[in-house]
Amino acid sequence: MADIPVSPYLASLIAIRVNNGGHQVLLMKRSHPPVDQWCQVAGKIEEGETAWQTALRELVEETGLVPDSLYSADICEQFYEPTRNTIAVAPVFVAFIDDAAEVTLNQEHSAFQWVSFSDAIEMVAFGGQRRVLRWIEAEFIKRKPAEQLRIDV
Repeated sequence: MADIPVSPYLASLIAIRVNNGGHQVLLMKRSHPPVDQWCQVAGKIEEGETAWQTALRELVEETGLVPDSLYSADICEQFYEPTRNTIAVAPVFVAFIDDAAEVTLNQEHSAFQWVSFSDAIEMVAFGGQRRVLRWIEAEFIKRKPAEQLRIDV
C-alpha cells in the first residue's frame, strides 16, 4: 500500500470584525492560483515560526491589519493536493479586527470584501473552507471562545 504524506506546512486565519452589530468575515480574491477565488488569509510556515506566528505575519503582509485579539480556532483545514500527492493540514486561527481598521492588500489579492458568515460560506470555493467558517461561527460568534484558545501576541 502506498503512503500519502500529511504535510502541515500552512497556517490559515479567519479575520472577523463587528460592523453595525453583526459579525463580518474578511475574504480576498486571489491574484495567484487558484485565481479569482475568494479566500481567507493563509500562508506557508517559515523556518523557525510557529503556526500562529505565520498566521499573524500573513495577516499583516496580506492585509496590513493587526488584530485586537488572536485565537487558535481549535480546528484544522485539510485538503488533498494532487500535484504533491499530499494531504495538507493547516491549523486555523481567528483574529478579531477593529471595525475602523483599513485593509491594504498586497499583490497576492486583487479585491477584498467584509461579508456575513452566510455570504462567506457561499463565496468560498472549497468544502474545507465552508466547514471552517461554520465551525468558527458556531464556536466564536454564537458562543464565547474558551479563554485557553486565546494567544497573547
